[in-house]
Amino acid sequence: MNDIYLTKDILGLSNLNYSKHAVEKELIMRMNNTIPKIPLSSGLRSFGAGPCLSWKHTQLNQPVQKHSEPAYDKAIYSLECASGGTTAKNAINTAQVDLQSASGKIAVIFFSDGYQYQAPISAVNALKEKYANRLCFYTVWVGNKNEAAGQEVLAQLPEIAGCGFSTTVNAIASKEGMADFVTKVFFEKTPIARVADADQDDVPDDQDRCKDTLKDASVNEQGCWVIKGINFDTDKSNIKPIYYAELDNVVKIMNNNPGLKIEIQGHTDNQGTAKYNVGLSYRRAQSVKDYLEAKIGKSSSLSAKGYGLTMPIATNETEIGRSKNRRVQLKVLRY
Repeated sequence: MNDIYLTKDILGLSNLNYSKHAVEKELIMRMNNTIPKIPLSSGLRSFGAGPCLSWKHTQLNQPVQKHSEPAYDKAIYSLECASGGTTAKNAINTAQVDLQSASGKIAVIFFSDGYQYQAPISAVNALKEKYANRLCFYTVWVGNKNEAAGQEVLAQLPEIAGCGFSTTVNAIASKEGMADFVTKVFFEKTPIARVADADQDDVPDDQDRCKDTLKDASVNEQGCWVIKGINFDTDKSNIKPIYYAELDNVVKIMNNNPGLKIEIQGHTDNQGTAKYNVGLSYRRAQSVKDYLEAKIGKSSSLSAKGYGLTMPIATNETEIGRSKNRRVQLKVLRY
């Protein structure tokens, strides 16, 4: 993922390339300096995954406490870096504990590029359930042109919360824009309709191609049950041991739903001929079937089918996209 955000003087600093992390820090600093002196508590949590967070995924930089502009500036300075994959769901779930000492209205202000992760619907729902009408959710998109999908992800979060709004770095970078943002967040309430997600799989119904996902099943961006996290190597069908836990979760779901009938669907990227990829995709599906049957015994409830390169879920123009397409997906045929 490209971590460079071309400011083009958006921040009024220079025509240089700044990392998204640096832009976010600058924006939070400006927000802190714009907030008027009102009775207020504040906290700060960062998230990501990588060595700069000691691989913890999320880190509390300041607990919720009486707001002090200098203290909050110090917390902002402690945001040393950002790296690795985004774990927004973990951070929002942890925020439930962070906010326990908060009183009165709660504004969750969320800076991110929203790129390459699903809207954490269940996490925001849980936060909203706990804090009800006290809570509003505000998102600020800091991303590049090739990360436009992330803006759509962030736009869903205020909808889920039923209160708040989504904006962008461009809209709040100026003095006037930040003043308007602070006014709306701290002095106004903007309720909006909640997004529908009938099967609670973190994919809104209007984007969900599989609207009957079973509880605890991992899904892809289209809401369909997948062996999440398993990326087959090019031209390989073996399952790596690090993915066994995900498969064991499938076993758990099957044991909890004894009437299930499942088609295990194998898929490939577009490397190689269509005919070859049909066979390769079948072998991937069969390897998953073999693993599951080793746990539950031979079962007519499981079938394996290879779809080759015909059903990509991502671009085949990049290695990241191709790795997403080298997957196994589960389709429930009968409960």
